[in-house]
Amino acid sequence: MATVTTQASLAVFRPCSSKSRFLTGSSGKLGREISVKSASSSTNSFKVQAQKGEWLPGLAAPAYLNGSLPGDNGFDPLGLAEDPENLKWYVQAELVNSRWAMLGVVGMLLPEVLTKIGIINVPKWYDAGKAEYFASSSTLFVIEFILFHYVEIRRWQDIKNPGCVNQDPIFKQYSLPPNECGYPGGIFNPLNFTPTLEAKEKELANGRLAMLAFLGFIVQHNVTGQGPFDNLLQHLSDPWHNTIVQTLRGY
Repeated sequence: MATVTTQASLAVFRPCSSKSRFLTGSSGKLGREISVKSASSSTNSFKVQAQKGEWLPGLAAPAYLNGSLPGDNGFDPLGLAEDPENLKWYVQAELVNSRWAMLGVVGMLLPEVLTKIGIINVPKWYDAGKAEYFASSSTLFVIEFILFHYVEIRRWQDIKNPGCVNQDPIFKQYSLPPNECGYPGGIFNPLNFTPTLEAKEKELANGRLAMLAFLGFIVQHNVTGQGPFDNLLQHLSDPWHNTIVQTLRGY
């Protein structure tokens, strides 16, 4: 009688890439390799891979999103970036909005935390507009609109003709190094980080998360009337009863 002994060593789950692309921004494929060893020392292995450029598994990416851009997961269900000129603009728009969202999340969360622990005393972000400033709210809005309009025009010029706005329009002796659009360097890169593909993807991953967090803070305040830190403390005080389920049930 022949005896067949099989070792089911399915515990050998070895990542093909040591880091997750979503968390680290690495551009490699997310793969997993499973090795099965038998008593005869033969090894059979197979791979299950999620291909880059598939934001939804099994859905092919559009032809104009070929994976060459940082953070490209083939996501454009409405076909908004099919035109190459529009794609250039959307790439820079996402980058700028990501940076603003990261600053916004810090600006919403940090003052609330520091005020709560008694280090500073400033209004919560949803009450900041009620404070008295050096000018009226309408005046500040007009000033902000003009400044942002000026910056956006220059940014559009840089997209159309890279490097054309590197020189300061008033102080001619100051200029930025000739870097790619979106990564000007100089005073905007005091630590002299190199804009590698991995760094760009990390920035976009954190920026996209910040945009979702910003939206979450707004929805959370509209539902509970409080800021994110107050909601966190309320949940920690009674984790089994102060949850999103009870909040929505009483809303």
